[in-house]
Amino acid sequence: MNCSLILPITPVVSRLECSRIVHDYERFRDGLPSEIESYLLESYGLDVSSRYGPRKITNPFGKASGQLSLNLHQVKADVNAGLGFVVLKTVIAENGYGQRSMEEWAIKETQMMIGQIIGKETGEVGWNVTWQGRGWYGSLEEYITFLSGALQLGKSSRTVIVPSCKFHLPGPEESHFHMDEYGYTIRRFNEAWKASGMEEPLQLEKDFSPTLAGSDRARQQNTILRWLGEVVPCMRSALPAHDLRVGIKVMNTIFNDEFQIDALHTLMSGVRQRPDYIVYANRLYDHGRSFAGRIGAAYGGPDLSIRNLRILHELRRQEIEGELTYTVPILSGTGNIHSGKMALEYALRGVESMQMHTMFQKPLSAYSMRRGSKTERGLHDLYFHPETGLVAWMLHLRHAEEIVNGEGITTFQDIARWYRYQGRRFFQK
Repeated sequence: MNCSLILPITPVVSRLECSRIVHDYERFRDGLPSEIESYLLESYGLDVSSRYGPRKITNPFGKASGQLSLNLHQVKADVNAGLGFVVLKTVIAENGYGQRSMEEWAIKETQMMIGQIIGKETGEVGWNVTWQGRGWYGSLEEYITFLSGALQLGKSSRTVIVPSCKFHLPGPEESHFHMDEYGYTIRRFNEAWKASGMEEPLQLEKDFSPTLAGSDRARQQNTILRWLGEVVPCMRSALPAHDLRVGIKVMNTIFNDEFQIDALHTLMSGVRQRPDYIVYANRLYDHGRSFAGRIGAAYGGPDLSIRNLRILHELRRQEIEGELTYTVPILSGTGNIHSGKMALEYALRGVESMQMHTMFQKPLSAYSMRRGSKTERGLHDLYFHPETGLVAWMLHLRHAEEIVNGEGITTFQDIARWYRYQGRRFFQK
């Protein structure tokens, strides 16, 4: 499978454009414009609006579910910073009696360590967060209260808020899914969603976490394929079709690339029902990696993005060459998205939004911005870094690939459609 990057080492931009980017990078070190999207459109002719699943978003950058989206203080900071969307910490599904079969994923321990990591395949240095901790520790009702407050914060801004949940997945020896947990949890989400005045159908992300990939439940390939084939129908059975939009956050299994592609085929082929969108793909899992006195841990960094881009390349190749019998759903990307340039590597493979966690958790010394939250500091680098920022590389694609509409605007969504047109040559054998 092809794992080469599409973009060159340095962007091709004019001297005037380069000077403007450097100027903005320096002057915004104390704070970004209040409506960054309007500024980019007016100053550079760049439209960064996109969509996360079925929802329109003002920009493609979002917060992935995790330790940085588990309270209202964090959500408010992200809304104020101008993120396009926030996925809340993953809650563990319950039935009407408060019982949860995936109880082992609701643990309070959340020890984290941020540090640099060297990619095994490329030798590239990146950032990685390792932690002991899984899903939301509190009850479903506590999460519903959190969700309701977060939705109100989102409504007061332009930031899309989406809940995340881990539902029961049967092990190799189990015969059935715990449908009472699916039904009760999703209906409670829907009640809170409607009570918050949301006009759109409930949008819900189902998380296949990297710790799940490393668990005994996921040691058999047939078990994983069963999950991917059955979990969406289980979710959809809880509500009328028009009331629910399902996103599946796919895990990187411990198996090879060929199985990873087979897993995607199983999820997307829609033998029964398929998701509205897919988030690709969660961190890698290493059974030999140690952390906090335990053996086995998830990790990210360069190896994660290399694998994700390799799988996405193969998926698009199969699509372009007519090997798929189905339409690929909307894609959101996650995995070592540390720069605007890397975001565009995902976008050039048809990914329309980016979920990040490590980008917003680095030490303050790793950002160029002098003040503001880590989300603000991360966005400053994502947009304006002269060598790796979104602005420089969108302008590069305007010049190098002629991605520009009749009004002279280069849009993020046109970049995400590039693989179908100008980019077909890159994906064909």
